[in-house]
Amino acid sequence: MLGTASVALGLSTTSAEAKTRKVDDRLRELGIELETPSTPAAVYVPYRISGQQVFIAGQIPPANAATPTFGKLGSDLTVDEGYAAARLVGLRILAQLKSACGGDLDRVVQCVQLRGFVNCTADFSEQSTVINGASELLRDVFGEQGLAARAALGTNSLPLNAAVEIESVFEIRR
Repeated sequence: MLGTASVALGLSTTSAEAKTRKVDDRLRELGIELETPSTPAAVYVPYRISGQQVFIAGQIPPANAATPTFGKLGSDLTVDEGYAAARLVGLRILAQLKSACGGDLDRVVQCVQLRGFVNCTADFSEQSTVINGASELLRDVFGEQGLAARAALGTNSLPLNAAVEIESVFEIRR
């Protein structure tokens, strides 16, 4: 009898867990399993929490991906390869964000800003299309709250010759 009353009142453990793991469920639906966050390659912290904002340091794609993620767009890589590299960076951003949120991505209120840098030739002009790889991933995971104020910038080089680097800022619940 007590069990039925608990369920009727919305007090069941299953109901509470379903509410607290909405983003994890969405990741599973999308077939996404986040890797362990990468460690800094230089002298910096991977993220910094200030108030209700998480500032995630610039992330680059993994070197061991199935698609090329290092090189220059417009000469070494295609737009599609750049897009794939940006999506992989988005996954790394999510891994850092999950760490910053103590493992609970449901604490994320919204993505505030993305600043994407594309390693490209001087005449390359599809930076926005490349950075869409990360923007569309975040939108798919968080819905409209995943869309951010954004910049997509071209540059003549990035660390380790990465195709893409993205900095991000998220608002979270404390």
